[in-house]
Amino acid sequence: MSLRKEIVLFFRVSFISALTITTYLTMTFVEYSVAENISDKLSHAIAFLMLSLFLDFSFPSSEFDWKKYLPLFLYGVMIECVQYFLPYRSFSLLDMLADALGIITYVIILPLLIYVPELKKRW
Repeated sequence: MSLRKEIVLFFRVSFISALTITTYLTMTFVEYSVAENISDKLSHAIAFLMLSLFLDFSFPSSEFDWKKYLPLFLYGVMIECVQYFLPYRSFSLLDMLADALGIITYVIILPLLIYVPELKKRW
Protein backbone atom coordinates (compact mmCIF):
# COMPACT_ATOMS: atom_id res chain seq x y z
CA MET A 1 0.00 0.00 0.00
CA SER A 2 1.21 3.54 -0.65
CA LEU A 3 0.14 7.08 -0.01
CA ARG A 4 -2.50 8.47 -2.33
CA LYS A 5 -1.23 10.84 -4.99
CA GLU A 6 -3.31 13.65 -3.50
CA ILE A 7 -1.57 13.25 -0.13
CA VAL A 8 1.89 13.29 -1.75
CA LEU A 9 0.90 16.38 -3.76
CA PHE A 10 -0.29 18.05 -0.55
CA PHE A 11 3.09 17.42 1.10
CA ARG A 12 5.01 18.63 -1.96
CA VAL A 13 3.02 21.86 -2.15
CA SER A 14 3.42 22.26 1.62
CA PHE A 15 7.18 21.73 1.36
CA ILE A 16 7.64 24.28 -1.42
CA SER A 17 5.36 26.75 0.41
CA ALA A 18 7.20 26.28 3.70
CA LEU A 19 10.58 26.73 1.99
CA THR A 20 9.36 29.91 0.32
CA ILE A 21 7.90 31.35 3.52
CA THR A 22 10.94 30.36 5.60
CA THR A 23 13.32 31.90 3.08
CA TYR A 24 11.31 35.11 2.98
CA LEU A 25 11.03 35.40 6.76
CA THR A 26 14.74 34.81 7.27
CA MET A 27 15.83 37.31 4.63
CA THR A 28 13.44 40.20 5.17
CA PHE A 29 14.19 43.19 7.37
CA VAL A 30 10.54 43.39 8.48
CA GLU A 31 9.85 41.97 11.94
CA TYR A 32 6.69 39.89 12.29
CA SER A 33 4.96 39.91 15.67
CA VAL A 34 3.95 36.24 15.41
CA ALA A 35 7.59 35.21 15.01
CA GLU A 36 8.69 37.58 17.77
CA ASN A 37 6.35 35.94 20.28
CA ILE A 38 8.10 32.58 19.89
CA SER A 39 11.66 32.06 21.00
CA ASP A 40 13.99 32.42 18.02
CA LYS A 41 15.64 29.04 18.60
CA LEU A 42 12.29 27.33 19.15
CA SER A 43 10.97 28.81 15.91
CA HIS A 44 14.03 27.46 14.08
CA ALA A 45 13.51 23.98 15.54
CA ILE A 46 9.79 23.96 14.71
CA ALA A 47 10.42 25.22 11.17
CA PHE A 48 12.95 22.46 10.48
CA LEU A 49 10.76 19.84 12.12
CA MET A 50 7.95 20.79 9.75
CA LEU A 51 10.28 21.05 6.75
CA SER A 52 11.55 17.55 7.58
CA LEU A 53 8.01 16.18 7.70
CA PHE A 54 6.98 17.86 4.45
CA LEU A 55 10.18 16.77 2.67
CA ASP A 56 9.99 13.20 3.91
CA PHE A 57 6.38 12.68 2.86
CA SER A 58 6.93 14.51 -0.43
CA PHE A 59 9.04 11.53 -1.46
CA PRO A 60 7.53 8.64 0.49
CA SER A 61 9.25 5.85 -1.45
CA SER A 62 12.63 6.71 0.11
CA GLU A 63 13.58 6.70 3.77
CA PHE A 64 14.47 9.79 5.75
CA ASP A 65 18.22 9.37 5.46
CA TRP A 66 21.18 11.64 4.68
CA LYS A 67 19.88 12.21 1.14
CA LYS A 68 16.97 14.10 2.68
CA TYR A 69 18.29 15.57 5.92
CA LEU A 70 21.70 16.72 4.68
CA PRO A 71 20.32 19.05 1.96
CA LEU A 72 17.77 20.34 4.46
CA PHE A 73 20.47 21.09 7.02
CA LEU A 74 22.62 22.71 4.33
CA TYR A 75 19.64 24.93 3.48
CA GLY A 76 19.77 26.14 7.10
CA VAL A 77 23.52 26.74 6.80
CA MET A 78 22.93 28.67 3.57
CA ILE A 79 20.36 30.87 5.30
CA GLU A 80 22.86 31.73 8.03
CA CYS A 81 25.59 32.45 5.47
CA VAL A 82 23.30 34.82 3.56
CA GLN A 83 22.23 36.50 6.81
CA TYR A 84 25.90 37.20 7.57
CA PHE A 85 25.92 39.63 4.62
CA LEU A 86 22.59 41.29 5.46
CA PRO A 87 22.97 44.43 7.60
CA TYR A 88 19.72 43.76 9.46
CA ARG A 89 20.42 40.07 10.18
CA SER A 90 23.24 38.12 11.78
CA PHE A 91 25.00 34.77 11.42
CA SER A 92 24.33 32.35 14.28
CA LEU A 93 25.78 28.92 15.00
CA LEU A 94 23.03 28.47 17.60
CA ASP A 95 20.42 28.92 14.88
CA MET A 96 22.08 26.11 12.91
CA LEU A 97 22.05 23.97 16.05
CA ALA A 98 18.34 24.68 16.49
CA ASP A 99 17.76 23.71 12.83
CA ALA A 100 19.58 20.43 13.44
CA LEU A 101 17.54 19.81 16.60
CA GLY A 102 14.34 20.25 14.56
CA ILE A 103 15.54 17.61 12.10
CA ILE A 104 16.60 15.28 14.93
CA THR A 105 13.22 15.76 16.62
CA TYR A 106 11.54 14.64 13.40
CA VAL A 107 13.69 11.49 13.35
CA ILE A 108 12.63 10.79 16.94
CA ILE A 109 8.88 11.24 16.31
CA LEU A 110 8.91 9.51 12.91
CA PRO A 111 7.97 6.09 14.37
CA LEU A 112 4.87 7.67 15.93
CA LEU A 113 3.54 8.71 12.51
CA ILE A 114 2.59 5.10 11.80
CA TYR A 115 -0.38 5.73 14.09
CA VAL A 116 -1.74 8.48 11.84
CA PRO A 117 -4.26 6.59 9.66
CA GLU A 118 -3.54 8.21 6.29
CA LEU A 119 0.22 8.43 6.82
CA LYS A 120 0.76 4.82 7.90
CA LYS A 121 0.04 3.74 4.30
CA ARG A 122 3.58 4.82 3.52
CA TRP A 123 4.90 1.80 5.36
